This record gives sequence, C-alpha cells and structure tokens, in this order.
Amino acid sequence: MPEFSLDLNEDQRDLRDWVHGFAADVVRPAAAEWDAREETPWPVIQEAAKIGLYGFEFLANAWADPSGLSLCLANEELFWGDAGIGMAIFGTSLAVAAIYGSGTPDQLVEWVPQCFGDAGEPKVAAFCTTEPEAGSDVASMRTRARYDEAADEWVLSGQKAYATNGGIANVHVVTASVDPELGSRGQAAFVVPPGTPGLDGAKKLKKLGLRASHTADVFLDDVRVPGRCLLGGKEALDERMARAREGRRAQGQAAMRTFELSRPAVGAQALGVARAAYEYALDYAKGRVQFGRTIIENQAIAFALADMRMEIDAARLLVWRAAWMGRNNRLFEAGEGSMSKLKAGEVAVAVTERAVQILGGAGFLREHPVERWFRDAKIYTIFEGTSEIQRLVVARAISGMYIR
Repeated sequence: MPEFSLDLNEDQRDLRDWVHGFAADVVRPAAAEWDAREETPWPVIQEAAKIGLYGFEFLANAWADPSGLSLCLANEELFWGDAGIGMAIFGTSLAVAAIYGSGTPDQLVEWVPQCFGDAGEPKVAAFCTTEPEAGSDVASMRTRARYDEAADEWVLSGQKAYATNGGIANVHVVTASVDPELGSRGQAAFVVPPGTPGLDGAKKLKKLGLRASHTADVFLDDVRVPGRCLLGGKEALDERMARAREGRRAQGQAAMRTFELSRPAVGAQALGVARAAYEYALDYAKGRVQFGRTIIENQAIAFALADMRMEIDAARLLVWRAAWMGRNNRLFEAGEGSMSKLKAGEVAVAVTERAVQILGGAGFLREHPVERWFRDAKIYTIFEGTSEIQRLVVARAISGMYIR
C-alpha cells in the first residue's frame, strides 16, 4: 500500500513550472493589450503552439497522468497569467473533450488534429451547446438534427449562443435534438467540418471579462454534414434512444458528458485567476504605507488575506479530488465534479473582489491588473453550469431526489 501524499511528482512539477514560465514571460506582458483590443490573440496562440502547449499531443500527455492533476496544474498556471488569453488557448479543449467523450477512435483521429491546425497556422475549435432558450435547461434545446437516409447526411438547423470560438473555428462541435420528445436523452453531438455551408457565426460579442477570447452566436441554416460526423455513430445513437423510449436507464447525453470531463479543469482556471489576485494584493499590502505602517500590519487586511489564501487552498483540494475521480472513473456520487467548479468559481469572485478592495482606489484603475481579474472571475459562476445549477446537481446527488 503506497503512502498517501499530496506532493507533486517530478513530471508534474516540471509541467507546472514550464506553463508558469510561459504565463509569466509571454501571457502576462500581453494581457492588458489583448484585453483592451478585445481580439483573438493569434500571435500568442502561435507561440503556445510552437512550444507544444497548444495541440492534442499536450492534452493527451496531460490526460495520461493517472492522478488526473496535470491538466488542472496547466490550467491554473496559464490562467494565472491571464484568463482571456488562457481561454483563447484552451478554449479548443472543450470541443476536443466532446469528441473524446462521445466519439469513436476513428473520429478522434480524423477531427482532433483539425481542431488545432499546426504551429505554422494554428486553428481553433468550438463546442456549441448553449441556446437563447436553453442554457441551464439543456432539455429545452431547439436545434434540430434530421437524418437524410438517401444521402447519408445529417441536416442541422438552429441557433447556438455564447460559443467560445464560434464562427472563427475550423471545427465546430454542435449538440442538437434528434428526438425532442426524449428531452436531453434524445440529443446528440455532431462535428461540422471546416467550410461547411450554412453555418454562420455572428460578430464577436462584447463581454465583461475574458475579452481576448472570442465568443459569438452561431446560426445553422440546414447545415448538411456526412453521416460519419455524428459522434459515436448512428448505431449507438439508435440504441441509446431505444433505451430511453423503453424507459430504461440512459447513460447520459452529449453536453453533460463533456461538462463532466471539463468541470475540474474549469475550476482550476478559476483558481488561477484567484491566485493571481491574491498574490498581487499580498505584495501590495506589504508595500503600501498608511498611518506610518504597511497596511498588512492591520488585522482587517491581514485577516482578509488569510481568508483569501485559505479559500484558494480549500478550493484546490476539491478540484484535485474531482480531477482524480474523473481520471480514475470514480462515480461522482455526491456531485464532486460540480462541487469543485462551484467552490472554485465562487472563490475566484470573492478573492478578486477583495483584492480590489485592498488596493482601494488603485484597484479601480486599469493601471493595476486586479480590475481585469475581477471582471474575468465572474464568468466562473455562470458558464458550464451556473452556481445555482451546480448546487442543484449536488443536492440531487446527496438526496437521491429530483429536486427542482
């Protein structure tokens, strides 16, 4: 029986330090510029691709870590550098998670390389599931998928909202309802290959935070994709829907499987933002003099910083536990994946708000990055399941009841 330890191994430490170096040397110096421009930072993405940080090989190696921690470590460090640029680099991984979670090995080989492109010409991918009337209520999805048997094609029609990389992506992964009467159990995920007619991405949405990351609505007007673009294949979909019609237990649906895989990593992103704000506020409090002494010598400030550090460390333990469970196929019997994302997201909001407060008037100025981190943090209580939905997941899990 191996001794229990929370120490990172040498490979994990090397990974953490490598990503941190890129975040410190490349991402942070560029963060304010790309936030102000509100444009996709293609030069930074290309730099990440050149060193091997952006690409499927990196994700595969990180996922191969049996502890499940490597991907979380990389996310925390990159988003410590900047969340907007971090999302521009790692946003593609959500589409890759959808292909990995629902696709066949052949689909993985065919589509994942096209999500990334190469170092000479990097590409991005988009996972499109949220809709204007179906955000938290995934079962209300209106995008439809109709099978044209004569042509062996799927025809997709509908609108997606708030899609990271929507419209600029080389590969779009789109969830759609095949049988609306089955609710979420009648849904499937489809790959829309590059250049497919009928898919239109509206202009980039203006956002509170994560401004360097492209977010847009995506419209699908009778978009035709080959039959092989149904992730998992038609036989598996037919079997799953047959089980649902007979009232048998379903194995889940496309969007939820993707989110289950991604929630600990998203929690780690929130931790990176929170840690950046905490470290900056700590350094500021040690140097800022008021009434003849540094402000950290006042209990109000010192205790606030102590709470910030405690909450970050507590959230990290929840994230690491969920990552380990997910990697080792342990059931989230108490909603542990949702716990991790919920706690980390709310910690990010609280810590960044407190950092602004510690800096006082200076915290309200763009001269200091805490205002940007404060703006960036808020999304982590909203996307990939709001805090309210995460609490609902946990409540249902611990009660065994369908709480509404």
